[in-house]
Amino acid sequence: MSMRMSSHMGSMASSIVAFMLVLLLPKYLAVNNNIGIVLNSDVDLLEFPLNLEFLEAEFFLYGALGYGLDRVAPQLTKGGPPPIGATKANLDNVTTDIITQFGFQEVGHLRAIQNTVTGFPRPLLNLSSSVFAGVIKDAFGRDLIPPFNPYRNSLNFLIASYLVPYVGLTGYVGANPNLIKPTSKSLVAGLLGVESGQDAVIRALLYERREMRVEPYNITVAEFTNRISELRNRLGRSGVKDEGLVVPIALGAEGRVSGNVLSANQDSLSYGRTPAEILRIVYGNGNERVPGGFFPRGANGRIARSYI
Repeated sequence: MSMRMSSHMGSMASSIVAFMLVLLLPKYLAVNNNIGIVLNSDVDLLEFPLNLEFLEAEFFLYGALGYGLDRVAPQLTKGGPPPIGATKANLDNVTTDIITQFGFQEVGHLRAIQNTVTGFPRPLLNLSSSVFAGVIKDAFGRDLIPPFNPYRNSLNFLIASYLVPYVGLTGYVGANPNLIKPTSKSLVAGLLGVESGQDAVIRALLYERREMRVEPYNITVAEFTNRISELRNRLGRSGVKDEGLVVPIALGAEGRVSGNVLSANQDSLSYGRTPAEILRIVYGNGNERVPGGFFPRGANGRIARSYI
């Protein structure tokens, strides 16, 4: 009798285990499938910034050295086409030194990302002076005569550089909360630190010259930065996430200063942007589905291509 009871209880236990597995297995698979999706999203969010890193690397390297990734680190381009219109800028020695450092830092960024995820070929970039002139025209709502040329001198190049790292750093700020893996968060934190530093250096150099008038337009440096930031806010279509070098006191740190050497929100925290907002800005038309501006054929990667 005891043996029968033992056998019966063993059978019941097996049935209960089997029943629990039937109940729990779908949930287990769903959770793990969800983890797979999340990890895939990490890859997408890490790959998307390559578009901005390629843009920065080519602009800084060409501006300082007169050549870009095809000579410095051709393996990182993955066979993507060379940029259009990039050229050496007429920079003073100090600016050349700083921009050269920035250019090689971007090479490291590209390598770090590509060592973590597969990446994609360098997209076609248009770094012609005419593209920058178009951005400045849109910022002021009128033609500047002659058209703005970022390669003309150090001040113009710094103003043009104001266009670049800040957009990238807001993308890293926006991506970070959506990352899951610690390795992903660590990489983005490292990238964000240097991108923020580059933007801070550019803003500090321009802030020192904020009252200087940019020739031959008779427009101050501060006005250039304010107009560019206002344009990026309009194109991004998500409110104020960009501020120039001089702001109304109400927008300054703790509502006490008008100087704005760093762009930040009411708590002095960096603004974040989504990939769609970034595409609207770098395409220059406020539409993430219509390539243009610095990316005449569109940005690369699953996120960017999903909009086209």
